[in-house]
Amino acid sequence: MTANPYPLGLRLHGRRVVVVGGGAVATRRVPALLDAGADVLLVAPELTPALRARVDAGRLHWVPRRFQPEDLDGAWLVQVAIDDPMAAASVSAVAAERRIFCVRADDRTAATAWTPAVTRHGPVTVAVLGGGDPRRAMTVRDAIRELLAVRLGSDGIASTRGQSGPPAGATGGTDVVDATGTGGADGAGDVVGATGTGGATGTGGADGATGTAGMTGAGGGRRAGRVALVGAGPGDPELITVKGWRLLTEADVVVADRLVPGLLLDELRPDVELVDASKIPYGPSRAQEEINQILVDRALAGAVVVRLKGGDPYVFGRGGEELLACAAAGVTVTVVPGVTSSIAAPAAAGIPVTHRGVAHEFTVVSGHLAPDSPASLVRWDALAGLHGTLVILMGLKNLAAITATLIAHGRPPQTPAAVVQEATTGTQRVLRSTLGEVAADLLAADLRPPAVVVVGDVVGALDG
Repeated sequence: MTANPYPLGLRLHGRRVVVVGGGAVATRRVPALLDAGADVLLVAPELTPALRARVDAGRLHWVPRRFQPEDLDGAWLVQVAIDDPMAAASVSAVAAERRIFCVRADDRTAATAWTPAVTRHGPVTVAVLGGGDPRRAMTVRDAIRELLAVRLGSDGIASTRGQSGPPAGATGGTDVVDATGTGGADGAGDVVGATGTGGATGTGGADGATGTAGMTGAGGGRRAGRVALVGAGPGDPELITVKGWRLLTEADVVVADRLVPGLLLDELRPDVELVDASKIPYGPSRAQEEINQILVDRALAGAVVVRLKGGDPYVFGRGGEELLACAAAGVTVTVVPGVTSSIAAPAAAGIPVTHRGVAHEFTVVSGHLAPDSPASLVRWDALAGLHGTLVILMGLKNLAAITATLIAHGRPPQTPAAVVQEATTGTQRVLRSTLGEVAADLLAADLRPPAVVVVGDVVGALDG
C-alpha cells in the first residue's frame, strides 16, 4: 500500500531555500517562497527576465552556474526546477544525503516533497494534494477558492454577506470582442491547447507533476483559440478581478509581464505554458512584435491564451497594439480591465488622487521619455500650470529632468510629492518629499522601479 503524504505548513521566514533552475518553473515557484519570507538562493546559468528583475531588486541571491553540492549548505528545502533528469537526480541525491526535503518538478515519484495546488484568501492558505493527479488537485482547489470568496471576509472569518454559489462572473460564457470590434460570445466546445515553440513549457505544479498543454474535443475536432488581455492589478494578487482570475484558470498559455503578481503564476495549472514576456526597463526584453506573434500563433493553434499584464492592459500597457495584431489575424479577443497603479499606488500610500477642496482633476502621464526628447508627446509646460494631481508612471530615470521642467514652467518647488515603490505588496515603500527635492531624495533612499510618482497637494490631504 502506498503511504499518504503527511501535510505540513513550513515556516520558512529567514531560512535558506535553494532553487535549482532559472526557467519557467522557477519563475512560477519563487514568488511563493519569497512571500513566505524564505532566504532564496537561485542556482542556474541563466534566468528568465522576471527572475532577473527579482535578483536586481535584491529579493533573492543568484549563483550564475550549474549546481554544486555545497549549494545546499544551510538549506532547509530544495526545489529542483530543471527538465534534465540526470541533473535533477544528482541534486536530489545530495539533498537525500543531507536529509533535506526535495521537490522535483521533473519526476514526482523521485521527490521527497510535493508542491500542492494552493489558494490564498487573506490569512487563510489552503493547499490541496490530489494523490498525484494535478487536475484533481486544481479542481478541488478552485472549488475551495470560490467558497472562500463567497463565505469568508478578508480577515478569514465566516460571513453571510454573499449568496450561496460561485461569485459573480465565475460561471457562464466569456464576453468577447471579435476582430472587427463587435460584441459576441465564445461558442461551446473543447479547446485544443497549443504546445508551440519559442516559449518556456509549464512543467511542475500540483503534487510535483509534469504536464504539457493540450486538450481535444469529444469529437476529436479543433476550434479556434482566443486571447484575453487581462489586467492583473498593481501587485497584490487579490486585486485581480474575478473575471480575470477565471480566465487564468481556463488558460492553456499565459504570456506574463514582470509586473504581474507572482503568486498568480504559482496557482496556474501544471500543464499551462508560461511565456515570460518581461519588458524590464533598460534591460533584456522581448520585442513587442515577438509578443504579438506569440499571442497570434498560440491562438491560431487552438489555445486559450491569457496575456497577463500588471495594472490595466490599456494604461501604458500596449494592450491596444496586441488587440490590433490579433484582429489582423482574425483572433477573437477579450479585454479584462485591471486596477491601475496610477490610482492604486497613491491610495495604498494614503494619498487620494482627488480630494474635495484640494484637487478637482488628476492627470496620468508616462515619464519613460525625458521632457526634451523629440519623441515625447507630453506637454510638460502645460502640466506645470495645472492645479490638480499629477501621477507619473515609469518616470524614475527621468525624474530629475521632469521636476526641473515642471518648476521651470511655474509649478512651485514646495509642491508636495511622493514616490510609492511596489505598491500594495509586502515590500511597498513610500517616500514623501517636495517637487524640488524628490529627485535627490529618491536617489538617497535607493528607490527603484516599479514606482509611481505623485505630485500635488493631495499628497498631504489625509495627514492628521
